Amino acid sequence: MASEEHMAAAGTRPEGSEGADAVHTGHPTPMTYFKVAMTLVVLTLLEVFLFLIEDMSYGIIPVLAILSIGKFVLVAMYYMHLRFDHKIFYIMFVSGLVLAVGVVFALMGLFRWFHVAG
Repeated sequence: MASEEHMAAAGTRPEGSEGADAVHTGHPTPMTYFKVAMTLVVLTLLEVFLFLIEDMSYGIIPVLAILSIGKFVLVAMYYMHLRFDHKIFYIMFVSGLVLAVGVVFALMGLFRWFHVAG
């Protein structure tokens, strides 16, 4: 029985069995992490600025929800490495997120959260 090192040296390693010595590519550089962090800072500052605008009333809720979802997706894609994993993980993540957001907004509509008395 040939060892994995011998098979790799001979070029007969089975497809998909790279082993621990394979080079893992595709991860972001530290500069990419910094850019993502600065984007998160800007989005957070935008949220704070929007919160200080009193004329938005209940209209601020969907705006803040969308900004928060955007920040959540950035964190999940880069810091949780979903962007670099298999696409099935990305699909499962986005499907669950869309379902959760839909349920929240449906409940808000059901309980007349957006209803303006008058």
